Amino acid sequence: MTSSTSTEDSFLCLEHGDLYVGQDGPRDAPVLLLIHGSATSSRSWDALVPLLSTSHRVIRIDLPGHGRSAEPVGHDYGIPEQGRRVGAALDRLGVEHATVVGHSSGGYTATALAEQRPDLVAALVLISTGPGMDAFIAPPSTATAPTQWPPTDEQLRMFASTGFREGYEVPQEFVDELRGMNQDAVTAAMQASIAYLSRQTLPSRLAPLGKPLQVIFGEQDRRWRPASAADYRAVPGAKVDLLPDAGHTPIVEEPLRTAALILAVR
Repeated sequence: MTSSTSTEDSFLCLEHGDLYVGQDGPRDAPVLLLIHGSATSSRSWDALVPLLSTSHRVIRIDLPGHGRSAEPVGHDYGIPEQGRRVGAALDRLGVEHATVVGHSSGGYTATALAEQRPDLVAALVLISTGPGMDAFIAPPSTATAPTQWPPTDEQLRMFASTGFREGYEVPQEFVDELRGMNQDAVTAAMQASIAYLSRQTLPSRLAPLGKPLQVIFGEQDRRWRPASAADYRAVPGAKVDLLPDAGHTPIVEEPLRTAALILAVR
């Protein structure tokens, strides 16, 4: 099998609004579904896709209100609803089984999908996904405030800086993505993640599902306490790996090592 040379872009017309889908790799290969976090899009996976798509059908989506997807009808950004939308998208694509990979808050949508559709989710990979609100590291007071919208590039970089290890230059594409988003969508998506996690921790949600679980954290994560990754060991059979030279976004900071861990999931 050989991978496709370019991404196949398409839009699915679902009842909540149009959803962007990008696909790479052999269409008859095992499926990897990549779900991005808040205030970004499917483009955050660009460094990983070439490493994954030689052996897998890699599907990326833009969650509603992010990237190229429409804002959801009724502005419902609730995590359970996001899980249902992703499940509907996979049904439309004819996917019966997938290893679902979520980065940051994308891990909550991945978990909701596994809760709702255990038939569809074969395994889970959670990258820098906080296990509970007690693991959250409060953002600095210099974070961009709503009254400053639209902010300058420098303000956006400051807002996004904790998404990477100390001293790492925030890529311009992340700045551009954030600038293009509706501020209400950014806020609503983040509030939905907090609400989902406040109701029940992720390890307690995942433990009864019996799905293979790979957890990846950067040892220099500045949004969630890196040591909190150990909380996932409460999930039977979970594998937990910490990357020494990565912050909150190892999919950009350490793509080779991150891809190797994803590809080892069975």
